[in-house]
Amino acid sequence: MNTDLTEGSSRRVLWAFSIPMLLSVVFQQLYNIVDSVIAGRFIGEDALAAVGASYPITMIYMAVAVGSSIGCAVVVSTLFGSRHYGRLKTAVCTIFFASAGCSLLISVSGLWQGDSMLRLILTPDNIFRDASLYLRIYTLGFVFLFLYNVCTGIFTALGDSRTPLYFLIGSSLGNIALDIFFVIALKKGVAGVAWATLLAQGAASLLALLSLLHRLAQLKTTEPYRIFSLHTLGRVAVVAIPSILQHCFVSVGNLFIQSLVNSFGSAVIAGYSAAIKLNTFSVTCMTTLSNGLSSFTAQNLGAGKKERVQEGFRAGVLLGALVCVPFILLYFFFSSFSAGLFLKAGESPAALQASMTFLRTVAPFYIIVMVKVMCDGVLRGGSAMLYFMATTFTDLLLRVLLAFLFAKGMRMGAAGIWLSWPFGWTLSTLLSYAFYRHKPWEKHTAEIPSQKE
Repeated sequence: MNTDLTEGSSRRVLWAFSIPMLLSVVFQQLYNIVDSVIAGRFIGEDALAAVGASYPITMIYMAVAVGSSIGCAVVVSTLFGSRHYGRLKTAVCTIFFASAGCSLLISVSGLWQGDSMLRLILTPDNIFRDASLYLRIYTLGFVFLFLYNVCTGIFTALGDSRTPLYFLIGSSLGNIALDIFFVIALKKGVAGVAWATLLAQGAASLLALLSLLHRLAQLKTTEPYRIFSLHTLGRVAVVAIPSILQHCFVSVGNLFIQSLVNSFGSAVIAGYSAAIKLNTFSVTCMTTLSNGLSSFTAQNLGAGKKERVQEGFRAGVLLGALVCVPFILLYFFFSSFSAGLFLKAGESPAALQASMTFLRTVAPFYIIVMVKVMCDGVLRGGSAMLYFMATTFTDLLLRVLLAFLFAKGMRMGAAGIWLSWPFGWTLSTLLSYAFYRHKPWEKHTAEIPSQKE
């Protein structure tokens, strides 16, 4: 069902729209978490480290997919809010053609340069072979990852956050079953973990595509529309490219941090792998709510209802606070239990300690990063991309520089790397909030694409 976010109570419609998105990302994150749990508990510490070492590289692929879906969502939301259904269909067709070419190009590049990237981040020899194998199989499935994220972005733009949830529930459960089958029953090791993810993502993406095509056919319009428009692609790119660059630069920054982590050995790598999956889970939940706020902002700006933007921001912050507090309590007070999902205490004491220290260091600052991503959601929804990128790069630069300063310069070891997160989050949040208060979306309202080439 398509939902109009421009009518009714801002809090009610935003929460009703965002909560299914939140549940979707919970199941989506189960992919990464289950892979790591299976690797750590049933294969061993080195297998967990191998999956973890390849993780920041796979996040570059994810960055392109997520950034593209955000660009699609903002433009399609604006068209849906303004009731330009013919132009909306042109945008969707254009997006699919561009996405197919982009995903194939990146897959070939990833297969060609995967090992070089693993060497660049100083992956230890004892886990290199498994990390390379996992990365190659993951890269083969990138086209499915890309397709699913673009479909999800379009569903979200149409106000439908429930349909992607249903596909994710099924594919996540399928991923768990396939992990058990490949790793525990067939003893396929790290390769089994990767194949399980590829097959589950493939099924979800194809079902999402078929459902979306059916949904679009129900949008009746007398306007003519084209299957490809360079002008429309340019409007999508205006939002998508900064979002892709933002996510990619974050991922590249994480590569530098991963190389620093790798210098402390496979035990710390394994501990970091477990902790970063849990941290990514919580932060991704917040950024998903931010994406919902972007769609809310874009639809209301498309309908000329700027006064609802700040109402949506306040509703988003309240919902974000309710979501992040349980993560704070779980990771800070029960860090041993959280890390123990991935690691066996008796067999991996050093890895377990590294994971617990990371979680206890970053968890208290989730409220701060939540405020940042909500400000970013409004900026992105209003196409104020320069402001949005400035806050992201500030966070990234500070985290990378401080990680090296604390860990190596001040000789604090791995604990110094973990400290860089709170510092980067705090300073970039102050900047994001200042930009939000400046209200740049009033000057940078997303332009509605015209029906020209």
